[in-house]
Amino acid sequence: MTERLSEKKCVPCRGGTPPLGAERIAELGAEVPGWAVAEAKRLRRTFRTKDFATALELVNRIGAIAEEQGHHPDLALSWGKVGVEIRTHKIDGLTESDFILAARIDDLAARSPELLRPPSP
Repeated sequence: MTERLSEKKCVPCRGGTPPLGAERIAELGAEVPGWAVAEAKRLRRTFRTKDFATALELVNRIGAIAEEQGHHPDLALSWGKVGVEIRTHKIDGLTESDFILAARIDDLAARSPELLRPPSP
C-alpha cells in the first residue's frame, strides 16, 4: 500500500538538491488536483471563505500545519479568501515536501467545511 502524501512529513531541503522534473511534478500534482503549478516552481491555490474572520481562522490553521512541518507557505489574507503559494525557496523550485504540505492543507480544508464557502454553481 502506498502512503498518501498527506500522511508523509516534510523533509528540510538542503542546498544543492535539484528541483523536481516535469514528470514527477505531474505525478504528484495529480494527488493535489485543486492546486495549480506555476512556472514549475510554485504550487498555488485560493480558498474561498465565508467572511474575513473565517479566512483568518483558516490562515491560523494553515500556519499551525506549516510550523509542525517546518515548511512555510506564502499566505495572502483578504475578505473571503486565502491565497496559498508553496515552493522551496532554497532551490527556487518544487520538492516532494511542497506537495506534502499542499495535501496536508487539503486535508485541513476537507475537515473544516465550516470555514469554506461552497463553490458557485
